Amino acid sequence: MSSDQQYPYGQQHGQQQPYSPQQYPDPYQGQQPHDGQYDPSYAQEPYPQQSHPQQSHPQQQGYPQQPQQQGYPQQAYPQAAQTWEGETWDTQYQPVLPPEQTPVAADTAYLPVQGAHPLPPETPAYAEPAAEPVAPNGSAATGAPAGEGYSPPTVGGNTRITDAQRARAEGRSPIIPPGIQPAGLTAALGLLLAAGAAIGPYALLVPLVLLQAVTAAGWFRLNGMWPARQGIALAFAGGLAADAVLLSVGRENAPAAIVGTLGVWVLITLVLQLRSRAGADERMQGLMATVASAALAILATGHLAAADDAVVIGGIAVAVATVARALPLPPVASVVLSLLAATGAGVAAGGATDIGTSGALLGLTAGVLALVGLRVASYDYPSRFVHFTAGVALPLTAAAPAVYLIGRVLV
Repeated sequence: MSSDQQYPYGQQHGQQQPYSPQQYPDPYQGQQPHDGQYDPSYAQEPYPQQSHPQQSHPQQQGYPQQPQQQGYPQQAYPQAAQTWEGETWDTQYQPVLPPEQTPVAADTAYLPVQGAHPLPPETPAYAEPAAEPVAPNGSAATGAPAGEGYSPPTVGGNTRITDAQRARAEGRSPIIPPGIQPAGLTAALGLLLAAGAAIGPYALLVPLVLLQAVTAAGWFRLNGMWPARQGIALAFAGGLAADAVLLSVGRENAPAAIVGTLGVWVLITLVLQLRSRAGADERMQGLMATVASAALAILATGHLAAADDAVVIGGIAVAVATVARALPLPPVASVVLSLLAATGAGVAAGGATDIGTSGALLGLTAGVLALVGLRVASYDYPSRFVHFTAGVALPLTAAAPAVYLIGRVLV
């Protein structure tokens, strides 16, 4: 309810002394109320005024609003009551509106504008990244860069994919030869063994230790176990132990030194795996890989146990066979050429030593075992790291038994 209806004109919140109507001009003189008439005698009746200037307020609801007076006490004037002769507004009455009728769905159905194009679908504020496609080898194969160090997308595909991953994805043969670079390293290491054997056993020990280290690391990586620092260190320590025992007992006791060291290292490996807290399958896999790696590293000690002339012939034959096998030729022709080259190297190296033409047999046998080592290092989509470790060491390591046994027969 407005203040106009709650208090009659002439009555305010406080009481005031009457003033003469002629003292102040009538502010409502000449104004007409909205939709009604009021008593002309209203302008002649006294009403309270403020001593400060009047403040104007915007009109509300179509009729004039009397300015508010604050800070003055009210004074009742019984004779100055407001009367209305016209229509007034009843603020207590609220008309009841009829309930809205729910329109029929058919009338309010959305009809697309003819010739208009539909709006694009709404995109959420946070869109989850799409799942990356997975290559057959289990790794995510995406062409877009995912972080620092990744190459930009190319039309030709992902440039970071390795040859082994590409061959697996294309369904090609799992046999990937190491290539010419690992073959060159094998040839260099074989020539170092031949030169060391020609000098003496302690000169032979330097390239032999390098061969044992590369063999231990390459076998673990060939079996998919990386990093395996403890296993590699244990296998390499086995090779060093076999070298030390052989040098201490002499070449005449070489079989006992090699087999005895191998037995001790198998026992040590078994005890360490039993103390491991890994699962049963993981422990079994670690046990087999460690024993095999230690056996290969110890087996390489055969170069130190063999005769010097046999090591010279075997090293040269392996070097020539691996390089010939890496040439871009058909597989059968490459194998035949490799064996012929190894035989010829054996004959040539035998002529330079006391063995003579019998070196052809040693060269041929060493060439065959070297190709077997290359085949093992090429199996199951090997990585580049496998090629430069197992692909370098296994041909020479595999030829060690033939060098020792045939060398004892021929010398």
